[in-house]
Amino acid sequence: MRHVRSFIALVALGIAAASSAQQAPEEPGWAKGRPKTETAMKMAPVPAFPVPTPADQLPIKKFKLPPGFKAEVWASNVLDARGLRQGPDDNIIVSTLFVGNKVYRIPEKGKREAKVIIDKMEMAAGIEYHKGSLFVATNTKILRYDNVDGKLDSLGEPKVIYDKLPGGGDHSWKYLRIKNDRLYYEVGAPCNICDPGEWAKLYSIKLDGSDLQVVASGVRNTVGFDFDPKTGHLWFTDNGRDWFSEELPNDELNVVTQPGKQHFGFPYCHQGNIPDPEFGWGKSCSDYQKPAALLGPHAGSLGLKFYTGKMFPAKYQGAMFIAKHGPWNRTQKYNGVFVAWPDGKGGAKVEPFMTGFVENNNYLGRPADFLVMKDGSLLVSDDHAGAIYRISYGGK
Repeated sequence: MRHVRSFIALVALGIAAASSAQQAPEEPGWAKGRPKTETAMKMAPVPAFPVPTPADQLPIKKFKLPPGFKAEVWASNVLDARGLRQGPDDNIIVSTLFVGNKVYRIPEKGKREAKVIIDKMEMAAGIEYHKGSLFVATNTKILRYDNVDGKLDSLGEPKVIYDKLPGGGDHSWKYLRIKNDRLYYEVGAPCNICDPGEWAKLYSIKLDGSDLQVVASGVRNTVGFDFDPKTGHLWFTDNGRDWFSEELPNDELNVVTQPGKQHFGFPYCHQGNIPDPEFGWGKSCSDYQKPAALLGPHAGSLGLKFYTGKMFPAKYQGAMFIAKHGPWNRTQKYNGVFVAWPDGKGGAKVEPFMTGFVENNNYLGRPADFLVMKDGSLLVSDDHAGAIYRISYGGK
């Protein structure tokens, strides 16, 4: 009888332990690999301001630019301003992410107030406008609103063109570009560091959602890419893994020269020369595509746009503008707008262009994306402060 009671007690303990394990909160993906030190345990992703920064408090006077360039507030009170695209009827389309869950339109002429055209759409970060259609991507599906010219304020019901995205919260929001009637998007790794399975890739589909093709593999998390107008090659930023160290690894600037055939290293190799301590065993960094340039540790590199305007000096013709959103798991904060020039050999030179977003180790703003305007000026979105800045050049 004693044996039966002991067995029952052991079973009960097992059930209790299992129940306790089930009730334990699941560690978020971004926390995987975090050291158990006091400093590291205090670090977490930086939340955006829940309300936009008032126009008269935006850090416009703190920005530093090369000689001859000027920054001004183009639009304020744009909560969670993220992606920027040229829309129809002289409207700029603006997407949002965690805070906004909206898509706005802002008229280029007259009073520049953000009007919500899509509301309550979770992670509505990916946007693109093409030949009368507005494409919007969440973390689970890609939608297409047709015949939107002249009726952005009454879009109607969209058509779901692709619904096989994995969803989730880690690196699942989208960034879109269209080239030669194909829609390009990414599916980031569902974690800080893990075996991503079929994810951590750049893809393309036809504009009706058919003909899925892999563009690049081993891409941890890119939310910024564009096509070189001279070569047609796709360039993209890629966020490096967290918790390796404060100074490593760097984010990467990469270029796709052989679509579907290049692997950029994740999760086996970081920044082209550091094997991962968990997944790098038995792997060689020489087997993966090297970065074109390194962008700094935990830089949060987001939007990337080739400058195609005529306003800026010749030096900037054909250069890439890159938004470094800034680190959250690094003791010293830094961010800003950077510019990169392809060297014609698969590499690139990178230098700072617009700084001043950090004060007393706190973010005043965080650049996210770009749009080259018809007059050649450059718009920069700031999802932290809820604003859009205009960069112009007037000479020395």
